[in-house]
Amino acid sequence: MESSSGVEEPVNFGRSIIVPSVQELVKESILKIPPRYARPEQEPVTASEDGSVSSVPIVDLERLEVDDSVGSELHRLHAACKDWGFFQVVNHKVSNTLLENFRMEVENFFKLPFEEKQQLWQQPDNHEGFGQLFVISEEQKLDWCDMFFITTLPTDLRRKELFDKLPPNLRCTLEAYCTEMRKLAMRILDYMAKALKMEAHEMKDLFSDGVQTVRMNYYPTCPQPDKAIGLTPHSDADALTILFQLNETEGLQIRKEERWIPVRVLPNAFVVNVGDMMEIFSNGIYRSIEHRAIVNSAKERLSVATFHSPKLSTLLGPAPSIIDSDNPAVFRQMPLEKYFKEFFSRKLNGKSYVDFMRITDDDKVL
Repeated sequence: MESSSGVEEPVNFGRSIIVPSVQELVKESILKIPPRYARPEQEPVTASEDGSVSSVPIVDLERLEVDDSVGSELHRLHAACKDWGFFQVVNHKVSNTLLENFRMEVENFFKLPFEEKQQLWQQPDNHEGFGQLFVISEEQKLDWCDMFFITTLPTDLRRKELFDKLPPNLRCTLEAYCTEMRKLAMRILDYMAKALKMEAHEMKDLFSDGVQTVRMNYYPTCPQPDKAIGLTPHSDADALTILFQLNETEGLQIRKEERWIPVRVLPNAFVVNVGDMMEIFSNGIYRSIEHRAIVNSAKERLSVATFHSPKLSTLLGPAPSIIDSDNPAVFRQMPLEKYFKEFFSRKLNGKSYVDFMRITDDDKVL
């Protein structure tokens, strides 16, 4: 985003009403959750255990590298994106040392004294920092979660005053982690392009200087886990999300065949999911999937989600090489910056935003 002086400025995608810290609330040893966190309308947290729905697919990146264009692993990736919208990646070549260092730094970050966290809290006009996202009213129900949200790439979109306030060790490790996540995302996107039989340059052109944001999540223990939700059911707005689960506490669930299926993360694996932008870009061939996070009364849960989107100047819409007379566009086009700002101005609500992008009969008349 350029100022009148021609100098790049960090982009402001939106704001969120500032709310109390759940982590601080739990320190008071409460026995009941405050009414604003109570979700009596939510679906039961007990997921399907009858074995009728299998677990999230696993994609081996080493096998993908040696696969040919019609290989079984590429087919596995393609099927996972079409039928599940979620998969786990193994043999990704991201250094275990880096992951352990990053894990430790994020854990320490959430252990900072509250007074130090306040220096990194969201501002009334911008949602980056500690807090919660998508809070648009004082009456709105809240998630049982504290998060830290920050734009990381490209560097000229960063809020430098926030980035520079991070603890030095975390800042250094975050830089290295974000670089590795970008490399990993580009590898996966390249394979997706092959599976979709797109023009080779289209995916690279879109993501060569793409937007990357990071959300660090802390889900405290909850005295009434059946009445709260860690993260409201939603699909991600981005193109590709890579999730690093920092501890063994389960919590992520995806909606599959009208049931909530737990994602049991494999050791040294990342959970990857298709976002709304990829559903739009693939013209509905790949699907973003609703997911949520539940909480429990015994253990905290920590995770880091890295979101990857096209470059900010993109006109978001179905890929031209996918569209033809037999496969007409089912999504409309929108400048990416406008898409982001409209998304962050809403409450999370399932897949309502990607549905908003669909071409309707009224659009066809126009």
